[in-house]
This record gives sequence, structure tokens and C-alpha cells, in this order.
Amino acid sequence: MPIDGVDFIAVPSTNAERAAAFYGGVLGLRPDPKSKYEFWAGSVCFGIWEPEKAGMTFAPQRNAHPALHADDIEATRADLEAKGVVFDGATFDTGVCRMAFFRDPDGNDLMLHSRYAPYPEG
Repeated sequence: MPIDGVDFIAVPSTNAERAAAFYGGVLGLRPDPKSKYEFWAGSVCFGIWEPEKAGMTFAPQRNAHPALHADDIEATRADLEAKGVVFDGATFDTGVCRMAFFRDPDGNDLMLHSRYAPYPEG
């Protein structure tokens, strides 16, 4: 049977309350009405969990940046910086998209992303 979607992205945290305040308050992701620790970016759910409560060692997710879409990446970046988010360097332009890298309070990698070039046909 084929894989046909992504149910959620697991977000490890050492403090679920702090992470929820970040994903819901700072990033402005839509809270799930059925779960205190789930937040939606479009059709993708970010599920916060505390590995240590499951007997596992906490480690932040690194180098697999979920690409959070923003139509106006510079305005979104400025808004997040005003809320205390620190970005890792300047906004990066690949020639087809722009990306700005940052981390959540637990050190999980995230990015703002905006594609400006059309996808090639074919």
C-alpha cells in the first residue's frame, strides 16, 4: 500500500507549554481545537511532545528544516524578529526561492520559505 500523506511533524521539546506559546503565539499557527499541543500550518500539523516523558533523551531536530511558507518573506521575518525570533544569517536566495533559517526555543530547525519562480513544465 502506498504512503499517501504526512499525518504530522513531531516537534520534540523540553517544555511543551513554552513550545505551544511559540508555535501558536509567536508563529501564529492555527491551534488544533482537539489538542493542546498541536498547531497547523495549512494542512500540516506540528505535534509537540516531550521525549523525556516517554523515557527517551531529548535532542532537537536539526538539518531537516520544515519550510514554512510566507508570501512576503521579509515582512514575515521582520514580524518574527520583532517578537524575538533570531534568524541564522541573511535571507538566502537560491535563484528560484528565498529562505530564512531560524530555530524554535528548543533548538529545532525551521525556515521561512517563498518560491518566486514558476515550476518548470513537463
